[in-house]
Amino acid sequence: MFKLLITIFLISAGVFIYSYFRELNPGTVVVHTAPGAEFELSPVTLVLISMAFGAVLATLVVGLQQTAHLILNWRSNRLVRRKEKVDTLHRDGTHAFMSKRTIEAITLLEKALAIDPNRVDSLLWLGNIYRSEQNFPEAIRLHQHAQRVDDRNIEVLLELGKDLEEAKRYEEALQALQKILKIEPDNLTALIRKRNLNIRMERWSEALEIQHRLLKANLPTPEKQAEEALLVGCMYEVGRQLLERGHPDKARRYFRGAIKKDRSFLPAYIGMGEILLHEGKTKDAVEILKKVYSRTRSVIILHRLEELFLDQGEPSEIIRVYQEALQQDPHNPVLQFYLGKLYYRLEMVDDAFDLLSTIEGPQDHLLDYHKIMANLYLRKQHFEEAIVELKKALSFKKRVVVPYICTQCQQESVEWSGRCRRCAKWNTLTALPWLEAGHTAASSVGDASSARAIPYQGIASPFETV
Repeated sequence: MFKLLITIFLISAGVFIYSYFRELNPGTVVVHTAPGAEFELSPVTLVLISMAFGAVLATLVVGLQQTAHLILNWRSNRLVRRKEKVDTLHRDGTHAFMSKRTIEAITLLEKALAIDPNRVDSLLWLGNIYRSEQNFPEAIRLHQHAQRVDDRNIEVLLELGKDLEEAKRYEEALQALQKILKIEPDNLTALIRKRNLNIRMERWSEALEIQHRLLKANLPTPEKQAEEALLVGCMYEVGRQLLERGHPDKARRYFRGAIKKDRSFLPAYIGMGEILLHEGKTKDAVEILKKVYSRTRSVIILHRLEELFLDQGEPSEIIRVYQEALQQDPHNPVLQFYLGKLYYRLEMVDDAFDLLSTIEGPQDHLLDYHKIMANLYLRKQHFEEAIVELKKALSFKKRVVVPYICTQCQQESVEWSGRCRRCAKWNTLTALPWLEAGHTAASSVGDASSARAIPYQGIASPFETV
């Protein structure tokens, strides 16, 4: 009832005001709506119509704004709910993978990507999972997608490079690492991985260039020492490649550089000897190797000298070298063994027997020792002793004992090389029996376990199968 009275009052007041102002403003206003179409209105009526039109227009604008705001709020809330769902799926997927539930992790991350195909961290994780499952094509596809979404993301490029490397697509892996270095020229992780890839591909010049850059970085002292040692190995390998390609003068520069940085680096000394042999300067090569032996006391050098002198038809010279070495270290069973082995190679049966039968130590390590002794006993017609030695030889599980062993990973090799084939470290191969390892430390460099080493052609072992 009260509302009705208020309504009647407002209408009455409106009519009164309208009538009052109409009396105060007599006359009419002609309004043209089209050519030939017009009508007359009182000024008060025109004002009221204008006010009404303005009110309707304002109401329409405000209504549209409110509607747009509601739509935006709805979309925003929808995106928030969508993001929360994707976050939950991503989080559950990563937890599942860390809990060794790989299949569940893949399913959850794929659901997350089905909702948001451009989520970079989900693409990264799922790609890493596929790589761990050896599914390299799928890992590469996902990480390439992540790169297209964010082409300056260092983590994405690093993971993509790792995918390509494990898929043995080394050139593409190098390209991915190069993109990182264009964004961050001093990125140590990218530099180290690029160097390791070049080592794997035996691009030693490129590896050496990167190694110089790494040494200019502010590395901790232990890491810097390891990198300096690796620099020596790379310098040696560049020289080795140059020598094999017929550039001894250039190779000499790198070998000398390696020796200057590490006076105990045997491969570079042997490389210098190879250069002299290549130039026909055999005597100079022999003199250098003798000086190196006097400094290092390495049996490896004696082996190389043995081959040189035997190739020249001068067995007496290598015998003299061994004897001089024994005079300086008369109780060294390793030297005794190799001199006895040399006597055996030269058919000096009595000398071989007299020396080998008196030494102690190597017989417990070498199959060939017993085989040599069995042959020596047979030649002396000591058949029972020969049988005993043959039984000892047959008790070894290995059919042939190789003459060299890596002091780092114990990989055995029938030929010496500057770099171990298994652990990829330089200057670690020593001669069997490995009795000298206790007091002769070999310096080792490198940590590219999958890289392949190529020994010098022509450096064969004097340890022949009996």
